[in-house]
Amino acid sequence: MTLNDFRNAALHYLLAFLAAMALAVPAGALAQGNAATSSEPYVYKVDTLNGGLAPAPDDFYRDTPQALLESFLDAGKQEDWARAGYALDLTHLTPEERREQGPVLAAMLYDVLSGSIIIDWGSLSDRPDAVDTTTSDKNPMAGAARRNIRLGRIDLPGRSASIRIARLQEPGADPVWLFASQTVQNVPELYGIYGPTKFERMLPESLRAPAFWTLAWWEVIALPIVILIAFGAAALTWRAIGDFVNRYQDTIIARILKAVRMPAALFAFAGTFALVRQQAFTFSGLINAVLDPLQTLLIVFAVAAVFLSIIEAVLDRVADSQIEDFSKPDHEHDRNYYTMLSAIRRVAIVVVLLLGIGIVLIQTSLTETLGFSLLASAGLFTIVLAFAARKLLADIMASLQIAFSKTARIGDAVKYSGEWCYVEKIGFTHLRLRTWDNRRIIAPVGNFVQESFENWTKKDPTLTKVAYLHLDHRADIDALREDFARFVEEDEDVIHKDEAKLQVVDHTPSALVLRLLAPAPDPQRGWNMHCRMREYMLKAAVKRDAATGNEPSPAFIPREREVRLDLSREDEAG
Repeated sequence: MTLNDFRNAALHYLLAFLAAMALAVPAGALAQGNAATSSEPYVYKVDTLNGGLAPAPDDFYRDTPQALLESFLDAGKQEDWARAGYALDLTHLTPEERREQGPVLAAMLYDVLSGSIIIDWGSLSDRPDAVDTTTSDKNPMAGAARRNIRLGRIDLPGRSASIRIARLQEPGADPVWLFASQTVQNVPELYGIYGPTKFERMLPESLRAPAFWTLAWWEVIALPIVILIAFGAAALTWRAIGDFVNRYQDTIIARILKAVRMPAALFAFAGTFALVRQQAFTFSGLINAVLDPLQTLLIVFAVAAVFLSIIEAVLDRVADSQIEDFSKPDHEHDRNYYTMLSAIRRVAIVVVLLLGIGIVLIQTSLTETLGFSLLASAGLFTIVLAFAARKLLADIMASLQIAFSKTARIGDAVKYSGEWCYVEKIGFTHLRLRTWDNRRIIAPVGNFVQESFENWTKKDPTLTKVAYLHLDHRADIDALREDFARFVEEDEDVIHKDEAKLQVVDHTPSALVLRLLAPAPDPQRGWNMHCRMREYMLKAAVKRDAATGNEPSPAFIPREREVRLDLSREDEAG
């Protein structure tokens, strides 16, 4: 191909491309104009709509979602089920079945709606195209026409069913809103679960009459009865557990039962309440909207509390019975083990609480409303709540930090605020410390992270005990060293005997200061040895002092008081 041929071909393709663009722009503009000016309704096209039924009455309005619900509920209140049947899409039935089953299905659906869901009239559009003009412009459905709307969701065994309305149009007719065919097909199963129980159907008409709000008279009477029955079950559970605790006193069983007494009673209350509601009563949607989340919350909380109480009781029992053993030098592994177990317990508490919250949100469908709205808004309330909880969260993290870093373990001997203590329990916000005289100090965990404290058993439980003696300047130090060496040799709690020392560490106008050093195997035995060492050396000094016959030299016990008495007597004689 020559250069001229290449140029001609390129020019040919360029002209063809420009011609195609010129034709495409008007076509695109025309297509955009058709889309923007189209008056086609957004509907489901059907060949026939409820064929075999007489036309719907003129005063049964179905042109908007809100009109459909109002017409259906008005017909239901009058128990005109043939009229209410015009709100249902019965295309899945034959013409004969539509005439026979339409009113029956309408009556069932009315009871299901009344007893299971609350219609959000504020968000239900009163426009034929169902455009929501009140929602935020950030909502993806803002300004969009709709042909299918979900009114609510109801749980079924193994799945959930939606209550939906749909906009349908048959050829040559105006679009109408009806309860969707799939919803109508689910009505018998929903009615079997959420419809009136046998007990309700046996009630007289006067008790099933409306009382106030959306409540019937039987609901006003039945709700307090159900609560009393649940309280009775909780009281019996509380008493029964109390009898078992009294029977098995001072045992691990009694401790566990005592710990689970309150959550078990709460579970009995919530479980009995749920069982009675399920077997005997089906309350209206308004009551269910309050009772269902509360009931689920109580059951989940009770189960979690029982589980955590058992763990707490077992660990506390072990800690209380073996805390003395933990402090011994050869129980280093046990201190690490129970401290780690305590940390795992706290992690388990957090996991169980988060899991419980998740179950409540899922079971009550709060994730579709409350949960996401709070996360999305992150308003002033959320900020205030986070500010108020910052100290609690900081303490929880400090508790986990102490447990996993093992700066203070269960059973460790520590010196805190001048007190010699053993760590008994590491909680979320506080540590429980037992002093040598069996007092309990409750210390914030933040102090153990932010401030210094002494841990006497962190690496090695051995420590050197120190005692001071204030003696006369004329004391025979070598003689006292012999006494000290005798004590070191005879006392079994003095280890590394070659490291024991007697030293002159200070000299004051009134006394000579001696320091006695002796290593001990652990803090508890070291304290007792420390006291015996001081007592032994004081007795030795007094004994040697008495043997001198109060002669000028040598002397062991300071003579300042005796000298002052002698001088005062000389002054009186003079």
